[in-house]
Formats: sequence, structure tokens, C-alpha cells
Amino acid sequence: MAATTTVKSSLALRNWEKLSRNKLAMVGFAIVAVFIVSALLAPLLTSYKPDEIDLGSRLMAPSGEHWLGTDKIGRDVFARILYGGRISILIGLSGALGGALIGTVLGCFSGYSRGWFDKVMLRVSEIFMTFPQIILVLILVVFVGQGTFNLIFIFAITGWTGTYRLVRGRFMSLREENYVDACRAFGIGELSIMFRHILPNTLSPVIVNVTLATAGYILAESGLSFIGLGVPSGIPTWGNIINAAKAVDVIHNNPWLWLPPGVAISFFVMGVNFLGDGLRDVLDPNQ
Repeated sequence: MAATTTVKSSLALRNWEKLSRNKLAMVGFAIVAVFIVSALLAPLLTSYKPDEIDLGSRLMAPSGEHWLGTDKIGRDVFARILYGGRISILIGLSGALGGALIGTVLGCFSGYSRGWFDKVMLRVSEIFMTFPQIILVLILVVFVGQGTFNLIFIFAITGWTGTYRLVRGRFMSLREENYVDACRAFGIGELSIMFRHILPNTLSPVIVNVTLATAGYILAESGLSFIGLGVPSGIPTWGNIINAAKAVDVIHNNPWLWLPPGVAISFFVMGVNFLGDGLRDVLDPNQ
């Protein structure tokens, strides 16, 4: 047990050293870390609440009192971006993790057992992949309704196919390896072989897929909220902040209402993509 722990620690250290040598990956890691820490420490970084209305301070330009100005009903834009980051990042990360969990479990059973279950799930995944994901999301939003957890649920059940096919392909290859035959010879159960011996060897590309899916879901949430189909407007998210500033006169006269949240989305997604590319170079065995 001690030897196994030492090997895992040594492997993690080597992977971190490889990742640290990738400058873009470390830039991405720093960007993502700054955004997440800032969102979590929002009460310490600003004394304003995201829904605090001050009609006497409407449409104030950025100043020492309000670093990024105020919106049409006097709410502090900086506070709304910090608190909105919590919801946007939560939706993106949770949706990606949920889709990865569904795809991983189905891919494990499908790739290992094959047979009728594999044929059925393969056809189901092809049906899901026939339609663009955004179309499926829009349809489900109509039926399920708006809301933070509804959006996470929708992203999870529409975004599992990529992970499913990835895990299924790896399982179909790894189930023929000699160590799997040795496990069967020692009488180890099928579920134990699947989840304790084969699954750990498929997780590296799944982790990379989660990081890249997180960026995509944050953009999707922003787009859906912008058109009024994402999180309800009363909840601050990066998409809702931009949605509240989409009037033509606001775009021309009050750029601080839409430019900061747009920059926040762009930088965070860029950071996640840089980090995901770095993780792929380190963890993906095909690289």
C-alpha cells in the first residue's frame, strides 16, 4: 500500500512538473485561480451586495466609490461580476462534471459488457449527436424551465455523449489487456475490474474533456441568459449582466455595463482552454 501511494505521488509530481513547463497552461491556471478565488472571496473584495439598489447612484461611471460603475438601478457592477462569477462557474463546472459522470458510467458498462446494452447505448448516443447540443438545450429549457439547477441538469443530460464514446473506446481496448485476464483468474468481480482496475486508466482524457466542456457551458449559459432563456434575470450571472445592458443607448453611452462582464467571460474561457490544452499534453496518452 505504501509503495502504491509513493508511485502515485511520484506520478502526480512528474505530471505537475510537465504542466508547469507549459507557459500557456500556467497562464490559464493563474487566470482560472484568480477568478475562482475572487468569486469565493467576493464579500471581502467589495462591501456592496449584487442586488443592492441605490436609485441615487444610477448609471455612475467607474470611480473610486464604484470601481466598475453602477447599472440602471444603482447596483454595483463590480459586485455583480464577482457574485455572478459564482453562478456562472458553478453552472459550467457542474454541467461538465454531470455530463462526464453520466458518460463515464455508461461508457464503462457499454465498453466492458458489449452485447445488447452496448448496441442500444451506441444508437442512443448517435441520436443525441444528430442534433446540435444548443438545439437540445433550447428544447429542454422550454419543458424543464429556467433556473440554475435546471440549466445544470440540461447541460449534463445533453453533454454526455463525447465522454461516453471516449470511455467506451478505451474500455473496449483495455478489457483485452493481460492484467484484466489476471484479475479474472484471481476471481475478482466484474464491477471491481471495471471501476478499480480499468477505469483509472481512462480518467486522464476525461479530465481534459471536463475542462474544455466547462468553458463551453459557461459560454452557453451566457448566451442563454442573454436571450432570456438561461438563469432568471433576478440572479446575477455574467450572461444576465450583459442581458441587462443590451439596449442600444446603453451600448453607446454606458460601456461599463457590458464591457467588464464580457471581458470576464472571455478571459475565464481563455484561461480554461489554455489549462485544458496543457492538461491534454500531460495526461492524454495519445499525445
